[in-house]
Amino acid sequence: MKANPGGQIDLKAVVGRDDVIEQIWETLEQQSIRMNAERRIGKTTIIKKLCNEPKEGWLPIFQDLEQYHTAIEFAASISREVEKHLSSSKQAAKLIKKFLSAAGGTEVGGVFKLPKFENDTPWKEVLCDSIKGLVEGCESAELRPLFLWDEVPFMLENIKNRDGEQVAMEVLDTLRALRQTYESRGLRMILTGSIGLHHVIKSLKRSSYANAPVNDMLTVAISALSEESAQELARRLIEGEGISTEYIDETSVAVAKISDGFPFYIHHIIKAMKRSGEEGSVELVELIVSEQLISPEDPWELHHYTDRVATYYGEEHKKSVLGILDTLALQSDSISVNNILTELKSMGILDDRDLLIELLKLIEQDHYLARNNEGRYEFQFPLLKRWWILARGLED
Repeated sequence: MKANPGGQIDLKAVVGRDDVIEQIWETLEQQSIRMNAERRIGKTTIIKKLCNEPKEGWLPIFQDLEQYHTAIEFAASISREVEKHLSSSKQAAKLIKKFLSAAGGTEVGGVFKLPKFENDTPWKEVLCDSIKGLVEGCESAELRPLFLWDEVPFMLENIKNRDGEQVAMEVLDTLRALRQTYESRGLRMILTGSIGLHHVIKSLKRSSYANAPVNDMLTVAISALSEESAQELARRLIEGEGISTEYIDETSVAVAKISDGFPFYIHHIIKAMKRSGEEGSVELVELIVSEQLISPEDPWELHHYTDRVATYYGEEHKKSVLGILDTLALQSDSISVNNILTELKSMGILDDRDLLIELLKLIEQDHYLARNNEGRYEFQFPLLKRWWILARGLED
């Protein structure tokens, strides 16, 4: 097993995800899923594994939606996927002909082809007809359709910017209506993305959008690898890379702990260890991480955590959010809302308690912070906290 930071992971070599994958399949028996996870934690690998190793009776369709910028591009992509899957099913031969005819396809020599979709093509009709055709085709083949959609929030943001906020709202509402219409006939969706869907919905609500378009979906949180699984991954990578070490157990434990169980960081650490040519050790792990955290090349893409603040929260709240995170980064223990407010007031950053509570909720949803049973806040990931102090120049 070789280290492959940022690359496509061999699905046969995925470690520590069997339980959550089984949980997802059990949930899909009842309803669709909204997958909630921090970036680089392995959610795309999980949904690709779901797609490539489906349970019996399911037809999974994976799509990365970041590339689509308009509602008709999205609808057309669904139509193409439906045509492809119905065409491969002998039981659905009649349905594909019916579907393509309804979609405005043409027949040449007995072969049907989808039309060329233009910007003024009615996207909602294309989308609804495509989903209906897929459901009917799957029933014919005794299958249940499952859409695995990655980067849904990116697509919605793109649609909002290109087609307008009203169209983005209609896309969300139409997808909910399709789930409700065909849920009893087996249709399921998994939505995930690097940008929190809550930010997109919140921005639309500022434009009088009052619906709750995903409250019919169960939120499944994807956590970092367990300590045991992170150690297993680190050990397998050390062995696979042929790294010489007399302390493989201790080194694997050190990698698992310092990476917070993120597969992406584990792969990076082992790759750097291999490149160093040195014997694997706890000391080498610490040296590698220390160098990576201050590297101007930002190999772990950690500056995303500061760069995205203005995008997520707007310029009007950027200073407040950065102040909150700076304050939390300097705490050796968790801190209460009242104490956070006191610190921010003393710095002249924020004195509105209600706004602070609202921002803390969003920051927690974005996985910067975690809240304990006493309602006190702290950084969710020690590695992120360590980097934040360095990146923001907060150290003494």
